[in-house]
Amino acid sequence: MSAPRTPRSAVPVCVLGLGLIGGSILRALDRAGRPAYGWNRSAAAADDASAAGFDATTDLAATLRRANDGGHVIVVAVPVPALDGVLAAVADHAPGAWLTDAVSVKGDVARRVAAAGLTGRYAGGHPMAGTAFSGWEATDATLFDGAMWVVTADDDTPSRAWRLAASVGLDCGAVIVPAGSAEHDAAVARISHSVHVVAEAVAIAAESDPAAKQLALTLAASSFRDVTRVAGTAPSLVNAMCEANAGALLDALDDTIAALNAARAELAEHGTVGTITERGYAARRRYENARRTPFAPVLDGAGWQRALREAGHAGGVVTALPAEADQSTRLDRPG
Repeated sequence: MSAPRTPRSAVPVCVLGLGLIGGSILRALDRAGRPAYGWNRSAAAADDASAAGFDATTDLAATLRRANDGGHVIVVAVPVPALDGVLAAVADHAPGAWLTDAVSVKGDVARRVAAAGLTGRYAGGHPMAGTAFSGWEATDATLFDGAMWVVTADDDTPSRAWRLAASVGLDCGAVIVPAGSAEHDAAVARISHSVHVVAEAVAIAAESDPAAKQLALTLAASSFRDVTRVAGTAPSLVNAMCEANAGALLDALDDTIAALNAARAELAEHGTVGTITERGYAARRRYENARRTPFAPVLDGAGWQRALREAGHAGGVVTALPAEADQSTRLDRPG
């Protein structure tokens, strides 16, 4: 997917956190021609971004005042342990800015946003893209091209916040999937968070037999490399996202363990793993053949959030935003 010729919104974007995801958002928005600037706690990332020609700083208060004064969109892309402090700073310095995020768990973030008193300006976001690498040096303007990007449509989500959060994802080259926070967390527990845990287990099992450890690692090829790729992610990042979604992840792990136990029992008792291979093959084919259907979102009227959730649940995606009916009522600035 090529970069959009013109940005979906002229509202500037303030990116908080310039690691892999936040830094790639900054790069992608710049590629799209969308005004954007960033902040990072460590000077190294901010300096590297500045040296690459981006507007970046380590002064959080000044950055947030800039976002507040212009009614900009803030994208929070910091690790989960840093969320409360950053959200408190947003509440203090930028209560009139619009707010979204790029964190992989939505219910936990929504609760933290509510505790900071920012729900009225917030729509959650989660770009379904990444690599096993981290830091500004891993950032890539094309990271989100063609990726799914969740924008939450909970019952208290403001329509303006949803539109602006979606515009950020679209300008980064992604496709928008509307979802509720709880259903998002249940889904990613099964297709992301449990995958990280399973990858760690496979990596550990490969070297668990002392007699064959070195030979196993010598022989390991594409199947082992593909399955364990995400085990190369920094443990602190994996811990943070899994622990923030513990309830849904426990359910997903229970189902995964049950499938493995059933396969072990079938192999021990009948000498075959046919059931799990047939079921797994069919499930993989359904994933490969899954349809995503573009639809035009309606962002007003009674129950618009529920309608978006239902569309997303049925495979609907947003590839373009409808024109705003009355430009005079746009809330690009705080008010």
